[in-house]
Amino acid sequence: MNPVEEFLTPQEEREVVDAIRRAEKQTSGEIRVHLEEGGDAPVLSRAKEVFSLLHMDRTRHRNGVLIYIAVVKKQFAILGDEGIDRQVPDDFWENEKELIQSYFSQGQFKEALVQSIDRIGEKLKAFFPYEKDDANELPDELSKM
Repeated sequence: MNPVEEFLTPQEEREVVDAIRRAEKQTSGEIRVHLEEGGDAPVLSRAKEVFSLLHMDRTRHRNGVLIYIAVVKKQFAILGDEGIDRQVPDDFWENEKELIQSYFSQGQFKEALVQSIDRIGEKLKAFFPYEKDDANELPDELSKM
């Protein structure tokens, strides 16, 4: 079977999507999770390509966040768009990376995503609060290739 499809169960995927929706009720930021097998390219380089492919650089406030996972390698990257990078401290993503890595090392992939998404929503709320006219600019479902 396809390793991308085996990475999370359907129930775990629903829990991740629920976390995205919960987080986006607090912030105008947009969060996406992308899963793919992962090839030879460095994870961060590929995450940047996927960020563009998913049009995450087209949000109104440039406040999209991508959690990219190369499932075969069990590696990941977290990217924030330029609107976020202009607002947050340089070490903004370090705690999220450490959190995800601690769960990944135990094989708890869904927990890594849910916990991190919840915390990202909380953090983004301070910089990009939810606006009453906020539109969901990007799909909440997991992206897979």
